[in-house]
This record gives sequence, C-alpha cells and structure tokens, in this order.
Amino acid sequence: MRKQHTKQSNSIQVLSDFWELTKPGVTFMVVISTFGGFYLACKSNIHAALLVNTIIGSWFVAAGTNALNQLIERNLDAKMKRTQNRPLPAGRLPATQVQWYAISISLIGILFLWLTVNWLTSLLATITLMSYIFIYTPLKRKTYWSTLIGAVPGALPAMGGWTAVTGNITLETWILFSILFFWQIPHFLAIAWIYREDYARGGFPVLPVVDKRGIKTSYHVLTTCVALLSVSLLPTLMGLTGVTYLSGASILGITFLVFGIKLTQHKTNRSAKRLLHASIIYLPLLMFLMLADKL
Repeated sequence: MRKQHTKQSNSIQVLSDFWELTKPGVTFMVVISTFGGFYLACKSNIHAALLVNTIIGSWFVAAGTNALNQLIERNLDAKMKRTQNRPLPAGRLPATQVQWYAISISLIGILFLWLTVNWLTSLLATITLMSYIFIYTPLKRKTYWSTLIGAVPGALPAMGGWTAVTGNITLETWILFSILFFWQIPHFLAIAWIYREDYARGGFPVLPVVDKRGIKTSYHVLTTCVALLSVSLLPTLMGLTGVTYLSGASILGITFLVFGIKLTQHKTNRSAKRLLHASIIYLPLLMFLMLADKL
C-alpha cells in the first residue's frame, strides 16, 4: 500500500514538474494577449471553434518555448535562488526527457495552428519560438539590450490572435504588438530590480545589474511607461474601441506610470514590487476593457 502511494506521489510530482516547465503564469499572459488580438479582429460574432484552436495552438508553442528556455539555461538557473528549485537544476527531470517534451509540444502547436487556423498565425508562432530561443536567450548573457529584443517575441501572440481571424497583418496588428512590447519592459525591469543580485550570480547582465545607480533603469521604465500610455489609446483612435476603453485605458496607463515614477524616485525593492504587481494587473484589465467596450 505504501509503495503504491509512493508511486502515485512520484507520478504527481513528475506531472507537476512538466507543468512547471511551461511557466503557467507566462503562458497565461500569452493566452490573454492572443485572445485580445482575436477578439478585436472580430467584426461580428466570435467563431468559437477558431478561437479555441488559436488558443490551444498558441499555448502549446508558448509552453514549448518556455521549456526549451529552461533546458538551455538550466546550469545558470542552478546559480540563482529564485530558479534553483526548477525541475532541471534541481535534478528532478533529466535533460533528454525535457528536450523531447519541449520540442514535441512546440511542433504540435505550430502544426496545429497551420492545420486548424492559418499559415500566417503558424508562421508568427514559429518566429516567436525561434527568436526567443536562438536570439533572445543567448543575448541575455551578453547585453542588457536583450530585454528590448526579448520583448519582440513576447508581443507577437497578440498579432497571432489578430491574424487568426483576418489572415492579414495590418496597422491595427502593429498597435496591439506595440502595447505588448512596451508593457514588457517595465514589467521585466521591476523583476530584474528585485532579483538583481540573483541575476548577477547567474551571469545575466540585466540593466539593474550593470546600472548600479539605477539611472538608466529609471529612464527605461519612464520612457516605456509613457510609450505604453500613448499606444494604449490608439485602438480608440483607430475605431477598434470606444469611449469606455479610452477612459479606462487612460486611468490604467496613468496609474502604471505613477508606479514607474515611484520606482525612479525611491529605487527600492518595495517600489519595484509595487510596479511589478501593477504590471500584472494592468494587462488583463486592459484586455477586459477591450472586451467590455466592444460588448
């Protein structure tokens, strides 16, 4: 009886570890941005089956990308407190299994999007994976500018949601891309500020690590918060949303900017955590405003 219970516990742990490799919080944000792009592109009723297929395919690609990233960085993750207990650096999963798992679910997602959505959305998902793994991931160990480069694959899912409906890349698509792009910078810099000592131990020259006084970090936070506020109002100007969204987006953007200003003034972990929490709340609320306004 005890052996059976132990086997069940081990199986649950293994499943939990494979789930952790997908970075559920990150993939959730991917799903939200994909849905936002999809919903805004709909001119009338939502095609439910197409939406489900788009979400499923996008989730698989995002999950596989995150797993591949952890596979590549497992030795560096072992040096950092915030990541040393992940499945790979902790030794709970072998690298070979993770490699097959990550590649398999990535390819399943890409092929699924190709067969059930369209070739353009599948191509965007492929570009997201390739740019994240082969450009952003190696650059993380070389320059703090990798944060800007990494924001590109992070912003592509919203475009994928749009192209799933329209099959085209338009000006509206780039507006959605810009919102996701600028949101990511203060979001990540808040994380990097909180864990700057950890990133230094891992050998990642993120901006708060190389910018000891926080001057450049403050500049990047402020400029991207202002840019985010500006581009977040464009959906209304383009006729995608109305006054409800415009009012809500203005309040959200200004509030987000205030938290960014607080970090530049005080440069403390407490201020960085508040900015991080604000960023986590901001994106789902913005997407909700788009939904509510269109309803």
